[in-house]
Formats: sequence, structure tokens, C-alpha cells
Amino acid sequence: MAVLGIDLGTSRSASAVMIDGSIKLIPSSDENKVDVKPFPSVVSFLEDGTCLIGKKALEQSVYNPNGTIFNVKRKMGSGETIQIFNKSYLPQFISALLIMRMKLNAEKFLNEKITKAVITVPAYFNDNQRQATRDAGKIAGLDVIQVLNEPVAASIAYGVNRLEKPTKILVFDIGAGTLDVSVLEVDGGLSFGKESGKSFEVEPVMTEIEN
Repeated sequence: MAVLGIDLGTSRSASAVMIDGSIKLIPSSDENKVDVKPFPSVVSFLEDGTCLIGKKALEQSVYNPNGTIFNVKRKMGSGETIQIFNKSYLPQFISALLIMRMKLNAEKFLNEKITKAVITVPAYFNDNQRQATRDAGKIAGLDVIQVLNEPVAASIAYGVNRLEKPTKILVFDIGAGTLDVSVLEVDGGLSFGKESGKSFEVEPVMTEIEN
């Protein structure tokens, strides 16, 4: 069974799965090709109750600014609510709509049900923000088996976890809204599965050095 990897971005989001040792990007249902760009992390509600997610939400945002939600990632774990047409929504719920969209796209692409996911988050996310991300995945019907720091995920993608000698890696996360810089210390690879309470933590063989 495939595990869905999710990049829940501030401005755009994307997902992928590992198939036969290679990464396959999940296409958005707005397009008919595999190498589509990440879809906008935008959710829009119309006064009649209709909910639009992604490209369609972005396209109509100029006509419906009061019903359109941007940058919900910045509110994750804050305890704030989002007011839309006299209704209150938690940021976790809005993020869950984005995750649900990726889940449905993946199930359509793979022709199988997706139940597990790994979601990346910024290195600076605190415990509340990470838990809110897990909650969003749960609302979307997914078992979030790992909340992985984005610099660690990027480093794994380039294979630095397979380096045999202790190494320090400088990782730049050049996002649409923020620029984050992290230093990773790699020593003997990377392993998963150490359980601490209700969350899973990466073993300290690959740790981030706080600025």
C-alpha cells in the first residue's frame, strides 16, 4: 500500500508516492499530465455553500475575496479561527480540505485507497503547529505516520542520509513566502520509528542545529 508524501505549502501544495523505487508526482485533477505544477493552497467558499479548492479557488478569488482563504499554513496551531460568511473554521479544517484534495487525486491516479501519509513542515514549527498538521491529516482521513521537517526531507531526497562520514549540510528552503536556513548534522544515516509518546521522532543521527 502506497504512503502519500505531502508538501503542504503556504502558497502551493503537492504530493507524491514511491513506485518501484522512483518518485511519482500526483497530478491534480485540473490537469491531465503527471508533471503538473503544485496546485494553489487556496480554499474558497461561496455564499451558496459551494467549496472550491486549488486552481478554481484561486481563479475566482478576485470576485470573492471575502470567501477565499490564503496562507492558512501560517495560522496552524495558533488557536485562531477563520471567519467566512458568519461561519467559523479552524485552520486544521481548511488544511484538511487541501490534504483531502491531494488524497483524492492520489487515489484516482493510483486506483487504490490511500490511508497513510507523511507530511512535511517547516523546521521552526512548534509542537502545537505539528499537532495541528497531524489533526488536519486525520480530518482528511489519513494516518499521518510522520511529520517530517522540510530540510530533512529535502536532504533525504538528495541522498545525504547515505553518507558514511559525519557531515554538516546547509539547507536553504526558498519558499514563496519565507526563506529558511537550517544546518543538518548527518552521522551514520537516518532511521525512523522511534516512538515518543504519541508522535514519531527521527533518530538523532540526523539532527537540526538551532540558530
